[in-house]
Amino acid sequence: MRSETLIWAVVAAIFAFLFIPILVIVLYAFSAAPIPAWPIAGFALHWFADTWADQAVRQALVLSLKVAAVATIAAMILGTLASMAVARMQSAAKEVVSFIAVLPIALPGILTGMALAAYFAFWGINLSYWTIVAGHATFCVVIVYNNVVARLRRMPRSLTEASADLGADAFRTFRLIQLPMMASAIGAGALLAFALSFDEVIVTTFTAGAQNTLPLWIFGAIRLGQQLPEVNVVVFAIILFTAIPVLLAQKLIGESGKVAR
Repeated sequence: MRSETLIWAVVAAIFAFLFIPILVIVLYAFSAAPIPAWPIAGFALHWFADTWADQAVRQALVLSLKVAAVATIAAMILGTLASMAVARMQSAAKEVVSFIAVLPIALPGILTGMALAAYFAFWGINLSYWTIVAGHATFCVVIVYNNVVARLRRMPRSLTEASADLGADAFRTFRLIQLPMMASAIGAGALLAFALSFDEVIVTTFTAGAQNTLPLWIFGAIRLGQQLPEVNVVVFAIILFTAIPVLLAQKLIGESGKVAR
């Protein structure tokens, strides 16, 4: 009984360490004071209207959403194809290819950003919206790949073999058998990839050029020490935009497990 109480105490301490700072930032977004301070003197909602009226914030929000959406679509296609290719491999190279596929998510973001910036500079590619998308897609692909390849490992091979025995070609088997069983894993991976892309700042810093996503706007505002109330509102919005896809992905992952069983 004491060990169980100790475990729950440790878990509570870890959650408090992780989430109390986030809760404080959320409370600051509703603070009436122009400078964040504790305790909060009063609550107000006008900072939300002021933030939305800021054209730079709106442009950064739109760019973040567009980049995350396109990078997620690319990740869904490339991650699914890569996972299916690896799942079909039978040689010893399978583990090597799988390691290479997941390597981008393990590398520090600053290394990925520097490598991409050097690559674009070598080929004379100007930094733009599409270079941001390419940078985000490098790690978004891994998220989708991991989800789908795990699902394929639990998928009975007998189903695809039976489909082939009944005369279905590879595309028909994929459309009627594999895709429906992978759908929840693809969806969960896409939601997680979107959330990760939306709040990515390091890779964006090296691939954005003169364009600002929301994380870059926050970095610039904090560095200059201006618009701190708007920064708190934007941080609150990013938390929402990140938490909602993660919650939905968690639900889809649970449904994927039920399908496997």
